[in-house]
Amino acid sequence: MAKTSNANKKANNKTTKRSGKKETIGLVKNDAYLAPYEEAIKGRHDHYLWKLSQLTANGKKSLTDFANGHQYYGLHKTSRGWVFREWAPNATDLYLVGDFNHWQETERYRARRIEGTGNWELRLSEKALSHGQLYKMHVYWNGGMGERIPAWCRRVVQDEQTGIFSAQVWHPEQPFVWSKKNFKPSTSPLLIYECHIGMGQDAEKVGTYNEFRENVLPRIIADGYNCIQIMAIQEHPYYGSFGYHVSSFFAASSRFGTPEELKRLIDTAHRHGIAVIMDIVHSHAVKNEVEGLGNLAGDPNQFFYPGSRHEHPAWDSLCFDYGKDEVVHFLLSNCKYWIEEFHFDGFRFDGVTSMLYYSHGLGEAFCSYADYFNGHEDDNAICYLTLANQLIHEVNPRAITIAEEVSGMPGLAARIDDGGYGFDYRMAMNIPDFWIKTIKELSDEHWKPSSIFWEVKNRRADERTISYCESHDQALVGDKTIIFRLIDADMYWHFKKGDENDRAHRGIALHKMIRLVTLAAINGGYLNFMGNEFGHPEWIDFPREGNGWSYKYARRQWNLVDNHDLCYHYLGDFDKRMLEVVKGEKGFMKTPVQEIWHNDGDQVLAFMRGSLLFVFNFSPTRSFTDYGFLVPTGAYDVVLNTDAREFGGNGLADDSLTHLTNYDPLYVEARKEWLKLYIPARSAVVLRRI
Repeated sequence: MAKTSNANKKANNKTTKRSGKKETIGLVKNDAYLAPYEEAIKGRHDHYLWKLSQLTANGKKSLTDFANGHQYYGLHKTSRGWVFREWAPNATDLYLVGDFNHWQETERYRARRIEGTGNWELRLSEKALSHGQLYKMHVYWNGGMGERIPAWCRRVVQDEQTGIFSAQVWHPEQPFVWSKKNFKPSTSPLLIYECHIGMGQDAEKVGTYNEFRENVLPRIIADGYNCIQIMAIQEHPYYGSFGYHVSSFFAASSRFGTPEELKRLIDTAHRHGIAVIMDIVHSHAVKNEVEGLGNLAGDPNQFFYPGSRHEHPAWDSLCFDYGKDEVVHFLLSNCKYWIEEFHFDGFRFDGVTSMLYYSHGLGEAFCSYADYFNGHEDDNAICYLTLANQLIHEVNPRAITIAEEVSGMPGLAARIDDGGYGFDYRMAMNIPDFWIKTIKELSDEHWKPSSIFWEVKNRRADERTISYCESHDQALVGDKTIIFRLIDADMYWHFKKGDENDRAHRGIALHKMIRLVTLAAINGGYLNFMGNEFGHPEWIDFPREGNGWSYKYARRQWNLVDNHDLCYHYLGDFDKRMLEVVKGEKGFMKTPVQEIWHNDGDQVLAFMRGSLLFVFNFSPTRSFTDYGFLVPTGAYDVVLNTDAREFGGNGLADDSLTHLTNYDPLYVEARKEWLKLYIPARSAVVLRRI
């Protein structure tokens, strides 16, 4: 409590200082071009400070004390029995029905409204409920009633025969015991493996938490990633929504297993040094009324904006009302719950652009700073996101928060004290768009190193980013992964060793180069979607009526990378070695990206980070002998070559040689000399100064 109280005092002192003397806010200090919008930036920050003060009783308690709704609402086992509570201000009556009363309304299971509140409470004896029983609410309101799943329930299951979802009493005799209680993520750099539990297996089915822990986690550990980002954890009625149409925000999806099995997966990851972050969806909710929050107690606006802002025009879902304290309480408590109960190390917030703007970002161009401060922004949502980041880092100071945001809103991943929103990272969503556009629209001869270099390091100086070539978005049906854009149907016929055609060779080479240049220029972290590291073919298509409810494209074919008669392992092996090289450079994240050379005519690019020199030749036809680079004097060893035979290349260079720089009297004072290299066409090499 003292920590947050001090934070509030600091915030109040800042406000006082500003009222006496106009003090430039941090965002503007870091970027003078934001000066015309300083009042808007301060206004948003002051909105956050005002709401923080309101929720914490002027700093008398902490934000984490406020965000304890999950400990009050829902079904809980007590020393004397059970207690159930629900926020349903529009309800006139409320019953629990389930296995325990033959699904009939009985007085024993009738809740009572807590006087003067919108809360309902039911206290029961210990024998009134038992672990595993199914239940729902019958909620009455003026003019109607409905069967509902409680908003705060922690376990929801679907009947395999009927498809009906029900809440489930969940209180195992033996609580889960964590073997790793104090875990510290490794974030220098943060190397994220984006994954989905259900589609993580070779078999055409829904995979489980246990199968992922046993079959996929060891691969991630061996590959060298230090963080997994898990999609589709929050319960969602439709599997094909990829987990983005959430119905029960506090329930880990039961289609993958039990809460304890998810905890065991996270615990095992922690024991191997792997952080686990969750793809959290607070940008919208599924419309469903029986399973979700759409009309919990006769008021469709209980959780959601009224009127024209009620429904999301593109997602067929409902938009949270971030201006309601009860909704903020629900969402903040949700953040705290997943960290405390499941030991998640943080979150990737989905759909942040949709939250920030009244338009959800649809139809807006975002061409200048004025487009971020033109009155089209939802200050309530901005305030909520800032509160969420404050809370998450109060609960766990080492937590990781990432914003998926496409508009480029300044300050998103800047410090709250500077007027930012407090995310640790933002997704560098420009990079995959750039690679798709380049592959689709430009012939190889027109790939410009200057454009590539600018794009992979195009970010705000005061914000860290997660760079990536492609995520799950590019793998979905209707789109294509990078490998499929490069090779397309030839992957089916020419990806066996010895049978590769020119198109396959080109795809293998560029797949490695694209990943290497993207990773080498990071300023925060790097992300890869499950299977893309080895060039997983085809697309992702979840079971649906249009494909005969098939699981054929909702899985990962690990057998392909395991089969060394095929070319996939070349890409997988390269990905592993690439991560090793970056992790092996001490203080890599603190090293600046220093351009050594680029020549768009030659299609050659070179830059350094610390002792590592990255050299790229994007030309599809021209190899260069004794190509000179002016670098710090010394000896350089090759530590990675995309053209090495072990990675499916031609092996044209002798990587066992130590390369010595050549003296030039003009550059003695700069302590630089010429490093001359043979760089084959369509290849890249990484050297370390020794």
